[in-house]
Amino acid sequence: MSFYDKLHSTEIYYPSSDDIMSEQLKYLDRLYKFNKTRPTQQKKRQKMLKRMFAEIGKGCYIEPPLYANWGGRHVHFGNSVYANFGLTLADDTHIYVGDKTMIGPNVTIATAGHPILPKLREEAYQFNLPVHIGRNCWLGAGVVVLPGITIGDNSVIGAGSIVTKDIPSNCVAVGNPCKVLREIGEHDREYYYKDKKIPKDLLGE
Repeated sequence: MSFYDKLHSTEIYYPSSDDIMSEQLKYLDRLYKFNKTRPTQQKKRQKMLKRMFAEIGKGCYIEPPLYANWGGRHVHFGNSVYANFGLTLADDTHIYVGDKTMIGPNVTIATAGHPILPKLREEAYQFNLPVHIGRNCWLGAGVVVLPGITIGDNSVIGAGSIVTKDIPSNCVAVGNPCKVLREIGEHDREYYYKDKKIPKDLLGE
């Protein structure tokens, strides 16, 4: 079994083997260079992201610093994904993010887990589970998404939430552990925040 097979198999493996580390460090070098770019170097950043990520669509914007175990090597972004400062991607296996999803500052999306058994953790064993985040989602500041999670299209995850179970589409979910608060509905078609009404011109009326 190749080291890539180990990463993506969901099976337990040793992540610090020489073959894995030698490959991983190449991608971390690219990430280091990305984080050293200047704000005026937008075109350079876009070119770098295309080389760093497994897939990245048009119009994506990631604000450095970006942290990623594999430098984005196993990350798949759709079109027009926005990520604010301090995004952490434990991308030891695949992370999928749909079009037009917004990610607030200091969000963590993790695919890597470790056994509960102390003996195996002492020896630094690991397993990885992919994460799927749908289209047009919003992850508020400080959200943590755990390995193996799926978040459905259009859903909003409240700031500071820790997502330990799958979240369906078209809902607002908050808390630790994160739970569905309500569905997105008629109230949201009229108000953008509490009693603040959405201007009619934005609704095409």
